[in-house]
Amino acid sequence: MTNTTNLTELGHSPDALAQRQAELLALLRQTAPEVLSDNQINFEKLKELLGEERIAPAEHYELNWAGKTEARREIQKTSSHTLRPDADNPASAPHMLIEGENLEVLRVLQKSYYGKVKMIYIDPPYNTGNDSFVYPDDYSETLDEYQKRTGEKSAEGFLNKQNLWKKNSKESGQYHSAWLSMMYPRLYLARNLLRDDGVIFISIDDNEAANLKLLCDEVFGGENFVDVIIWEKRYSPQNAVQWFSEVHDYVIVYAKNKLNWQPNLLERTEEMNARYRNLDNDPRGDWKPVDSTAQGGHGTMSQFYTFTSPNGKKHNPPSGRCWLYTLEVMQKMVSDNRVWFGVEGNNMPAIKRFITEVKQGMACKTLWSYEEVGHNQEAKKEIKELFDDTTPFETPKPTRLINRMLQLATSNDSVVVDFFAGSGTTAHSVIELNAKDGGNRQCISVQMPEVLEETSEAFKAGYRTIADITRARIDKVIAKLKAEKSDLFKDGAQNLACAHFTLAPSNFKVWRGDVGSADALREQLALFQSAEKGSPSTGSGRADAVNAQTAMLAELLLKHGLGALGVHAVSAPKQVAGVTVHRVLMPDDKHMWLCFDTYTDALKDEMVHARPAQVVLLNSCFVGDKADEQLANLQLELAALDIGLAVI
Repeated sequence: MTNTTNLTELGHSPDALAQRQAELLALLRQTAPEVLSDNQINFEKLKELLGEERIAPAEHYELNWAGKTEARREIQKTSSHTLRPDADNPASAPHMLIEGENLEVLRVLQKSYYGKVKMIYIDPPYNTGNDSFVYPDDYSETLDEYQKRTGEKSAEGFLNKQNLWKKNSKESGQYHSAWLSMMYPRLYLARNLLRDDGVIFISIDDNEAANLKLLCDEVFGGENFVDVIIWEKRYSPQNAVQWFSEVHDYVIVYAKNKLNWQPNLLERTEEMNARYRNLDNDPRGDWKPVDSTAQGGHGTMSQFYTFTSPNGKKHNPPSGRCWLYTLEVMQKMVSDNRVWFGVEGNNMPAIKRFITEVKQGMACKTLWSYEEVGHNQEAKKEIKELFDDTTPFETPKPTRLINRMLQLATSNDSVVVDFFAGSGTTAHSVIELNAKDGGNRQCISVQMPEVLEETSEAFKAGYRTIADITRARIDKVIAKLKAEKSDLFKDGAQNLACAHFTLAPSNFKVWRGDVGSADALREQLALFQSAEKGSPSTGSGRADAVNAQTAMLAELLLKHGLGALGVHAVSAPKQVAGVTVHRVLMPDDKHMWLCFDTYTDALKDEMVHARPAQVVLLNSCFVGDKADEQLANLQLELAALDIGLAVI
């Protein structure tokens, strides 16, 4: 058995549904092997195991809407796209900004980021009647009919998702259904990206809060619902309203696995610490007095008594109350100077709670006030300061709001994803928090290049799409931090760079699904070789060749689950046995070798000596009468050394 990777496996991001099915089958194999035979489920045995009476009838509780079946099919689609890196990307970057339709981007990310993301935050369209988002107009028509009618396909034959971004009017007969169909596949694929101890925060308002809760119950499981947070987004009422002045939004929180996720404690405030003083110069430090009584209905007979203080004054608990501790325990606490009777010694006894004995943090409440996490006007002020007193984005979130989520849900090395990036508040918050606490959090932002209205302030300022604003904000935040905190970034102590990528059709036609012939495939693969070998050594021609090569390397790394950022770990091409080899440092500190020149036995000897973890070669590397024999021998020899081989 060889380690050779099949073309189909390598060429597509894993089917999310298939991944989920594999997980379920693995669970059944572990917990109920008797219901599996020849890798097929015996449903009758499964019913017996569960108990027939527990099997749900034909009618059961679920969220349903017009177009749900078609929305589910979106989950099953594989991707024929890749992420194309910008030519001027930095050599190393912890953060990514991806420009493209987020559903397709989520498909592309499945292979490399499956189960690796600690926190997701999204601020999707609220479905107010003025939002724009991707949804089909009429599920009854065929895909081809729909594509022709809407102009979804470009002249080159590739899907043009820009044409699918339309306003979802409240007058539409499928107003809520369209929004649910848009959200369902995105949430499903997002769930795949989360670690088992990961969590997702979703901003929403009353238009779809109820439906979102039910949708998340289905996608994440109702048992993984954490809470609904109320965020006070305005600090003053609006009087020109018909009914009530709305001053809040919601943040819905779900864990990938609630049993494995625990929120971090929030930092204690100065106000909280100020409640602790040391009125009696106790050597154990600051303390505060707390009630020494409890509800009488929960007490035992031993907690009802008359307590005599050291000065002889007698104390009884108030009506309906009892002492917190038994008399014996209270007397021991008095001896240990843990009971306070006031400066004069005549007060009702209180228990001394030392600051060193309390949690060095506080549990988070579900009500987030604007004083704690900011408000809408603060968010606009933040972006206005970055963009030279203009407001290019009308509905940003304050960075303090996102910081609260980061504090609750991430550690210093967490991966954070926002696939409705908007103005880039999440990336802004991650970058600033890293600078504050020395963390190495990575932020992956995804934003659709939605075209701006020509009358908008952003358009007049020179921006053409929302993605342009996202990029500009991230760049401005990085520049600002480097200028203000230059001492943090000496000798590369902190890396603030952000790499930019664009969703694009595969560099290899076979992975785009539009080429069927072997000759066409060989022609396409030859482009990679010509980029390396036949391009001008200087000038724009060479630059174009290097860019094409970088794009193809990035795609190959994505297909191998290394992430698009893996391309920045590619060393300079090296001559090995007279053959050009690209080496990529993998997470286990081993290398992947990528070679697109003609294969030689001398190259094989170098592979055996260097022992890379993975080797990637083109089919066209094997030439001549002994090509098949060379490939077969190479497969056997590398397999024996546990070196993975992918031939494409």
